[in-house]
Amino acid sequence: MDTATPLAVMLETAVRQVGQIVLGKEREIRLALACVLARGHLLIEDLPGMGKTTLAHALAQTLGLQFHRIQFTADLLPADILGVSIFDRERSQFVFHPGPIFAHLVLADEVNRATPKAQSALLEAMEEHQVTTEGETRALPAPFFVIATQNPTHQVGTFPLPESQLDRFLMRIALGYPDAQAERMLLAGEDRREMIAHMKPLLDPASLIAAQHRASEVFVAEALLDYVQALIARSRSGGRFGPGLSPRAGLALVHASRAWAFLAGRSQVLPEDVQAVLPAVAGHRLRGPSGEADADALAQALMASVAIP
Repeated sequence: MDTATPLAVMLETAVRQVGQIVLGKEREIRLALACVLARGHLLIEDLPGMGKTTLAHALAQTLGLQFHRIQFTADLLPADILGVSIFDRERSQFVFHPGPIFAHLVLADEVNRATPKAQSALLEAMEEHQVTTEGETRALPAPFFVIATQNPTHQVGTFPLPESQLDRFLMRIALGYPDAQAERMLLAGEDRREMIAHMKPLLDPASLIAAQHRASEVFVAEALLDYVQALIARSRSGGRFGPGLSPRAGLALVHASRAWAFLAGRSQVLPEDVQAVLPAVAGHRLRGPSGEADADALAQALMASVAIP
């Protein structure tokens, strides 16, 4: 297959390398990497201590990306994210000091512990890949990717992300507890932070951009687009899935399906690729009749209600 190139092989090696750090979570690692290839942003929602930060750091190290971590707290200000101008006496002028948002991969850790004002500072960066501060617009590095971690909203001290901000994330995933074998290896093995420090980058920003371009060229047949449209239309009918999927969600589903197919070494998207990514892409955009948001159950119900072409 024409996607079985050295670049595709390198990405497969990247999945295995990250899998040596985040044990027993190959599917979640593939979803995270597919999200990067689709030029989207990733939200990881889970209990503390599940490896959310470890996954983000290992992914950045493997892909050879500049990595910054922002710890979101209740007193975080937009300037702490974007940067600030400070007067330089020697130059007799204000000099802009970039904030941690200026990196290839930014980890917004515990994003829902910050106030809505601080959360909103991410919106322009995520949507436009630029930030506007003090009347000046500054471009962010390319590639640019945000991984945000979120604690369950029932925990103390959280500010739920509004639906408009949730929609900015191409995917939402959860890691969950490791199986018994993976947990035993974790308990008996080397410290994960030390292992990440010794990981060798397998790609660099230029090769990742090339991979993103290749993923965007994976062929999508008309029948496959019919299937995606049927899923979107079904999500909007009857009120079973809330307001339904937006056009942005439809685009996200196509982009993520292309990236998943590319990771699998295929030159064409199959219905199985759409089904593989749909829970991660659509779960945080769907709501049940009474407002509940069981991502996996709603996504499975949506797929079961539409015939595969």
